[in-house]
This record gives sequence, C-alpha cells and structure tokens, in this order.
Amino acid sequence: MLMQNSFRLLLALALLTPAYALADIPDIGVVDVQAGVSTIPLSISSSSPELQNLALTAFNAHGRYRLVASGGAYAIDFAPAGANQVTVTIAKGGATIHTQTVSGTNLRNALLRAADVAVTKTSGLHGWFAGKLAFVGERTGKTEIYTSDLFFGDLLKWTGDGKQVMGPRWAPDGQRIIFTSYRTGFPDIYLLELGSRRISLLASFKGTNTGGHFSPDGTRVAMVLSGEGNSEVYVGNAQGRQLRRLTTNQFVEASPTFSPDGSRVLFVSDSAGGPQLFTLPATGGTPTRLSTNISKYCAEPDWSAAAPAKIVFTAGIGRGYQTAVFDMAAGSSKIVSKAPTDSIEPVWLADGRHVICTFRAANTRSLYILDTESGKATRLSPAAMGNASSASYLAQ
Repeated sequence: MLMQNSFRLLLALALLTPAYALADIPDIGVVDVQAGVSTIPLSISSSSPELQNLALTAFNAHGRYRLVASGGAYAIDFAPAGANQVTVTIAKGGATIHTQTVSGTNLRNALLRAADVAVTKTSGLHGWFAGKLAFVGERTGKTEIYTSDLFFGDLLKWTGDGKQVMGPRWAPDGQRIIFTSYRTGFPDIYLLELGSRRISLLASFKGTNTGGHFSPDGTRVAMVLSGEGNSEVYVGNAQGRQLRRLTTNQFVEASPTFSPDGSRVLFVSDSAGGPQLFTLPATGGTPTRLSTNISKYCAEPDWSAAAPAKIVFTAGIGRGYQTAVFDMAAGSSKIVSKAPTDSIEPVWLADGRHVICTFRAANTRSLYILDTESGKATRLSPAAMGNASSASYLAQ
C-alpha cells in the first residue's frame, strides 16, 4: 500500500483515502520556483571534495540560499579537522566573521552540523541538515523501515521480515521508532529499539491498530484503535498501556499527533462530511475543528515545533493532492507545493519553514525537501533506493 498513514491503511476497511495520481512521471529532480523570493547568495569551498559536494548538496536544498561561484554575501569554507571534526569559516566582504570547529559522529555528520552552524550565523534560521530520517523504503522490493541522515548517508535497514510496514515515527530520544506492521496478517503497532534491534508489540487489539505517534517528551503515544468497533483516537503511556479513549463517535479518525507542548492532540476526522483537521485536549474533551477553508480533503497533519502556529497537511486539490500549511495565527491556509504529481505525507523540519514530503505518482514514491515559502522542492531519495515514502524527521 502506498500511503503510509491510517487513511491508506483503512482503505481496505472501506474508509476514506486519496487516489493515485493518474500517470507515472520521470524524476523531476528540483522544482525551482524561487523567482521573486529573497535568497542569500553564498559560495562554498573545501579542501575535501567529499565535504564540498555534501555541503553543496545541503545548501542547494535550502530555500533561503542561492549558490554562486564567488561574490556572494558570504563565503563559507569547510575544512576537515580530524576523523569526526570539521572547521567552518564564514567570511563576509573578504573578512572572517565566524570560525568554529564542530564535532560529529563521523566526518559526514560533522560537516552537516557545521553547515547548520553556518545557516544560523548567516540567516538566523535553525539548521536542519544534521537531522535524521526514518522512512519506508523498498530497496529490496518489500517495504521495510530504514534510517539515514537527511541526504541518505549512514543508511541502515531495520526490518527484514517482508511484511508490509507503515508510518515510522521517531521517539524524541532518537533511540526508538514506532511503526505499524502486518507481521501477523493484521495491522498492529510495534516498537523498534535501535540499540538492541529489538522489535516488540506495543498495541495489538482486535481490529486495526495504527497511527502511533510519540508525545514531545516521549512519555505518551497517540494511536488509532478500532477494537471497540470504530476507529478512535487513544493516548497511552510509552509502553502502550494505561490507554485513554479520546474520541467516541461513528466517524473515521486517523493520523493523531501532539501539539509542540504536548497538551493537545491533532487528528483527522470525517465527521464534517469529509476528512478535516481537529484538535482536542490530550487528556480528553470536546474536539474543535480547525477551519482550514481550503479543501474538502485535509489529512496527514504535522504540527511545527519551531513555529507552533503552523500546521502542515495534505490537501485534496482538483484530482490530486498537494501540501498545504494552515497558519492558526492568521486563520488562513495556502497550498505550498507545486508538484506535477501528488505531494503528500508532509513533516516539518527544525526551522518551521521546510518540510519533507512524498512526491507520489502511479508507481513511484520519492522523498523531497519542500520550502513552504518559495515552493522549491529538491529530491532527497536516490534512484538506487527505489520507492521511499512516509518520512519522519528527528532534529539534532
């Protein structure tokens, strides 16, 4: 199945889900629509071709920057300083304004961390290059859980039983991943402990068990269970126990996630005649609909920790789907993707401006970084990875 969330899963149970795009498309690489959007020109250099190439790849994916050979607002140099250290030097007008040696888990990670330092020093934005991905990949021909850095280095495969997996989500400590799998032939929620590679059941009740998502402090899990006859939103502890049922109705609920402070749960319900976004207190209460006023189909929401007034989601537009952002402070929504195919499954990066989403056509899924301000989209997943979708991002 292609959509890695509760709506895609519940299609088999006669519930709502988006359709595929009508036709497959070739790799579109970069959708660059930055005309008229303010960018910072900068040049990148390094004595190491490997570091320079990685830095160029990273900054090229960032919608705030425009790479130039020379003469930019800033010149940034990355120099290897050991097996796992990189020194970043930032110059403006020929004068050095900042230099810093940054350590990482390896040289590649140190470069990405150093690049994040450069982003903050030159734009004031929070860097996100050094974050980690968890996602569903089909490199083996089967859906499996993978992790990698943001640019698909340090790639690791964590499952290998050939069973369908969906919706991996990081725990805040980066040591655990929650996901849905059909290991037993039915959808259950599992917990992967990265240190031991141990996979254990977290929720296996009668019916469907999907949509697991950790709270910001890692002590609770929101999920959708249908054991009592209808798909409802529940919150339990990190072990999947002490469950509290938050919704009670005859409608479809899906895709629960927490607010940045953990006090509310954001979810999707079709109680308004089609899938729309709702919130309610994480301890229970009356759901409140978010008036996105942009589409009759609003699903797959993610609440920004860096910009708590912003929620990104998938919106049905015409015969396809695009990524949209709801600004609660302004009370308005806008479509932020300009993909020639479906742009779905968005999750925020650490700056409250960029997201990772899946570009999906009839037979292909690829992960892209999308700048929600300019619409620029840059492909992350390499062709050798095969289909890649349902990303979860862990800030570092």
